Amino acid sequence: MNVRVLRIESRRSVAPWAGAVVLTTAPAFLYLLSGPWWKGTALWTAQWTSMALWTRFLLVFLWPLVVGLGALQGLRDHRSGMSELLTSTPRPAWHRAATLAGTTAITVTSAFGLLVLQGAAQVMLADTEYAHLGWLPISLVGALALVAGAVLGMGVGRALPSPLTPPALAVGAFVFINLLQQSMEAGIPTAAVPNRVSLLSPAVAEVHDVLLTPAASVHLGQTLWLLGMAATGFALLAAATPRARLLALTPVLAGAAVALLVLPSDPRRTYVVDEAAAAMVCDGPVCVTKVRQSRLDDLAGPGRKALVLLHDALGGRAPDSIRESTARRALGATPERPRGAVLVDFDDWVIAGAEGEELTRVLLAQGMAPVCFARSDGESGTLREVAAQSIAAGWVLGDLRLLGGSVYSSRDQLELARPVWRELKTLPRAEQLSRISAMHAAAVSCAGDLLDILAGGASR
Repeated sequence: MNVRVLRIESRRSVAPWAGAVVLTTAPAFLYLLSGPWWKGTALWTAQWTSMALWTRFLLVFLWPLVVGLGALQGLRDHRSGMSELLTSTPRPAWHRAATLAGTTAITVTSAFGLLVLQGAAQVMLADTEYAHLGWLPISLVGALALVAGAVLGMGVGRALPSPLTPPALAVGAFVFINLLQQSMEAGIPTAAVPNRVSLLSPAVAEVHDVLLTPAASVHLGQTLWLLGMAATGFALLAAATPRARLLALTPVLAGAAVALLVLPSDPRRTYVVDEAAAAMVCDGPVCVTKVRQSRLDDLAGPGRKALVLLHDALGGRAPDSIRESTARRALGATPERPRGAVLVDFDDWVIAGAEGEELTRVLLAQGMAPVCFARSDGESGTLREVAAQSIAAGWVLGDLRLLGGSVYSSRDQLELARPVWRELKTLPRAEQLSRISAMHAAAVSCAGDLLDILAGGASR
């Protein structure tokens, strides 16, 4: 296909509109709407993997639009009344189909590529210390999904030349992708449909953890499925007889069958830990992952001070290191509670917003009373656990101060913490130490209510 043919076909087709939809709608969604792509450590401009995954997430609405526009393009010959004339020319039908499909493929790929380049530029401006190429397969499969959707839409539009075909196909694609999307959640087996089937969606789940990346089997299975889809669309676009149109369905069915054999059946195998990103970078006893190495300098000083205070308070039972948690931070999952280390989760708002002396207090609280309750979005621990942490850190430092950044109001925290604090401070030193030790043991083993233990209740 030469440049002249490409230019002519671009003027006659809806390819520029498809590219414009991708290039304008996606940035508008990302920049004008507030969502998880702008929050936490997995925001879309922070790291390469999260950038690629969030742009793939946008296919939840971009893909149906491209499919519908492709179907509109497939109606062109029928609307112009030239179908019989074109079939009588010596030019092969597949040649005309390749020209039309190639123009649209180049346009939507270029538009999606510009979107990815925009995100990549912002990642580079953010000066991330972990540069890698593992994000490329994520974006390449996304571009292939847009091409396959557009070509499939063209083929269906030509095979079913009705004005209702484009809107019906767009709505059908939207329903299809959203039904599959509802069953997708990285690392959590909550799928309403089999995991293999849910992975036929061109889009990916929301991003919660930059340490996770789609497994190689996911990339391979989705590529096979999308190639089969594109082949069926092209075959429908070039088909001239009902028999040829029926045979054109073979690639998409074969692609789906092979993809379902390749895609992982276990949701926990859908996303794997990026070992290079999760590698620890340490400053003495304080360690963070490679992907968040820039946080180490701010964490090291307060971390060492917190470890000294923990040793003074707990003696031989005190943790001897501070490290970033690399466990899958699935919403609703019980967090780790190792005895020998204080775990840091930078997605916890209490930790994310703390620095200096406040960070020392937060790390001290986490070491004295690691939370047991399942992690929710931006918050670890229940109100009672956070109140108990404030008391434990205050007991070591000599003053009761609430932990900043918590989603729980200061009034609610004070109502729980102040009476227990006052009672604890009136007790003899030995009894105070006994209750603090019992609270720490209960927190590590996740047994008992920490506030009740500090108050000398039955849970002690």
